[in-house]
Amino acid sequence: MSRIAETELILNDDGSVYHLNLLPEDVAGTVITVGDPERVNEVSRHFDRIEIKKSKREFTTHTGRIGNKRLTVISTGIGTDNIDIVLNELDALINIDLQSRTLKKELTKLNIIRIGTSGAVQAGIPLDSLLVSEAAFGLDTLMHYYQQNHTEQELKMLSDIKAVLPSNCGLSPYIASGNTELMGKLAEGIEKGITLTAPGFYAPQGRQVRAPSAYTDLMNRIQAFQSGGKRITNLEMETAGIYGLSSVLGHRAISFNMILANRVTQQFSKSPQNAISHCVQVILQRLTEII
Repeated sequence: MSRIAETELILNDDGSVYHLNLLPEDVAGTVITVGDPERVNEVSRHFDRIEIKKSKREFTTHTGRIGNKRLTVISTGIGTDNIDIVLNELDALINIDLQSRTLKKELTKLNIIRIGTSGAVQAGIPLDSLLVSEAAFGLDTLMHYYQQNHTEQELKMLSDIKAVLPSNCGLSPYIASGNTELMGKLAEGIEKGITLTAPGFYAPQGRQVRAPSAYTDLMNRIQAFQSGGKRITNLEMETAGIYGLSSVLGHRAISFNMILANRVTQQFSKSPQNAISHCVQVILQRLTEII
């Protein structure tokens, strides 16, 4: 690969990547992503020591250690447009020589662990539970800008989701899967499902507040999806982008979803912060003991 131009990969005056404000040495091999910048503290308070704290815009990063395990936690903000920035800049930090602006000969694979909140779309999924995304459909457009390779199973699922969406909606979903190695190591005993990543929180997730929705039966169609015994279990706004870009860039990714709402029963968690705190502890324990 030839030299990457300054306009393709923008660096700050101190050599850090443009949006994240990070240097290569600031990033650990295992990166936890959260949406909310304030949730970074919820994760890093469990670190034995914190080595780095940096923030720029909605991107807050803490890197530290639990025992001998070095971890980075970074906030992405909401949506796959931010995931495009975070994943590409994290990859640049570890796989591009920022001085020569050329690709390194030896490429590094990151473990990318999403911890996020989500809403269930099946009645039997309890509030305050933890769910792992085996795969995710994206209703945004991010991965249409990148070249993806799909398995036959993914192509069949993609065909099946297209068949249940409204014919006049103009949506063109994509699909991406979580890393099977991380699934095997970290997700034992946790319910798994298929996640739908939406490009918004209200009408794109079937919510009706005041602005009229163009597709009033969207939730019914999402709930009715079936493909090879798999169903859509939950809605959120980042997983498909994380899985898609991680796969394209050669990283390993897994998405944990804290179920704070059930859209079928129309219930919301009575103690969301307690649920989040518990899930963070469970995931950190698995990370430090297994990976």
